[in-house]
Amino acid sequence: MTRFTIASFNVKNLIEAEQEYYRFEEYTPEEYAWKRAWLADQLLTMNADIVCFQEIFTENALRDVVIETDELGLAANAANIPHRSKGYARKAIFRKLAYEPYTESALAFAPNSFDGGSGQRRPGVAILSRFGFDGLPEVIQDLPEPLDIPFSDLDGSDSGSYRIKRLSRPILKARIPVGGTVITVFNCHLKSKLGEFPRPDGTAFPPEADLVNYDPAGRAMGSLRAALRRMAEAWVLRRAVLAELAAGNPVMVLGDFNDSEHAVSSEILTGEAPFRNYAWIRRHDAKDRRDRYSEEEDVIIQEKISRVRLYSAEKLFVKKSLRDMVYTSAFGGVFESIDQILMSRHFLPEAHDSIGEMEYFSVLNDHLTDGSHPEAPYNKLASDHGQIMAHMVIGDGDD
Repeated sequence: MTRFTIASFNVKNLIEAEQEYYRFEEYTPEEYAWKRAWLADQLLTMNADIVCFQEIFTENALRDVVIETDELGLAANAANIPHRSKGYARKAIFRKLAYEPYTESALAFAPNSFDGGSGQRRPGVAILSRFGFDGLPEVIQDLPEPLDIPFSDLDGSDSGSYRIKRLSRPILKARIPVGGTVITVFNCHLKSKLGEFPRPDGTAFPPEADLVNYDPAGRAMGSLRAALRRMAEAWVLRRAVLAELAAGNPVMVLGDFNDSEHAVSSEILTGEAPFRNYAWIRRHDAKDRRDRYSEEEDVIIQEKISRVRLYSAEKLFVKKSLRDMVYTSAFGGVFESIDQILMSRHFLPEAHDSIGEMEYFSVLNDHLTDGSHPEAPYNKLASDHGQIMAHMVIGDGDD
C-alpha cells in the first residue's frame, strides 16, 4: 500500500516585491518577506506530497517559497527527530514529525495567457509533486476551437449562443505516478464572481465601475456574465475529465472553484447524481403512461452515470466523521467552501473498480476572517483561502 497526501493552496497573489501586479498594488520588500514566510509555514504544516497552487504570478516567487519551506523543514527535523543513539528513536510519533524536502520534487507552472504588463498581471497555477510527472503536464486555456453554447427559447426557436475562446485562468493537467498507479490531476481556478463589464469604445472604464453613479441592473448583468463564464469553464474542465475517465484513468480535480458544492458550475463538473431507481421513471420514448425503464435498464443507467461522477473529499470526510465545520473562504460574514478536492470513484472503497480510498481530510482555516476581525489588516498578506488536503491510500498493483 502507498500513502500520500494531496492539497490545494490558493496563495493569494504571489509575486516578488516591487512588481505592480494589479493597478497600484505591489509588495514592499518587507511585505514580500512576510508573505513568503507565512506561505512557507503553511506549506511546512501541510507537508503534502502533491500541492496544487492557485494565484501564482511568477514561478520564481513560488520557488522562493518552496526553498524557504525546505529551510524551515530541515531545521524542524534537526529539532524534532532524535538521534539514533536515543532510546526513543523508533517511536512512531517522531516519524510523523519528519519533513521530506522538496529538493527532488517536480514543479510545473502554467502562466496565464491573459498576463499583461505592469499593473495588468493575471495569475496562473502550478503543481508541486514529490513523485514527479509521467510525461509533460498540459495546459488548457486557449481553446483550439471556440466553445459555442447554443440557446433556444421556450417555444423552441433559436435564441442565439454564448461563446468563449479561452478560459480566464489556465487549467493544469498532470499525470502523476504514485506507487504503481498513474493518477491524472487537474488544477483549476474558475472564473470569480466579480462582474464582467464591457467597456464601450472610446471610454476609459465601464459605466458600471462608477459607483457614485451606481447602476444596480448593469452590475447584476455583470454577475450574470461572470456566472456564464464560470459554468462554461466548468464544462471545458468536465470534458477533459471525461476523456481521462473514458481511458480508464483515476482522476483527481483540485482548486478554487469560486462556487459552493451545490452551485450549478460545481454540479456541471462533478456530474449529475443518479436517481435511486430509474425503473420508476417514464421512458424518454414512452408510448403510454405505463411505459417505464426496466430493472435491467436501471442497472445500465446507474453504471453509466456513476462511473463518470466525481466525489467531494470534503463531503466524504464530513459523512465519515460526522463533522460539518469545513470552510475555505470568508466574506461579509459568510463562511463557505469554494476550494475543493474531487475524485473519481476509483477512490471509493465500495466501488468495484476501486484502487484506494481517502483516510482523512485536513483544512487549515484558522487564519481566515471575514474582514470584521481586529486582526484582519494584519492578515492581508496571508491567503484569503483555507488550505485543504486529502490523506489517501492506494494499492500498489499486487495488493
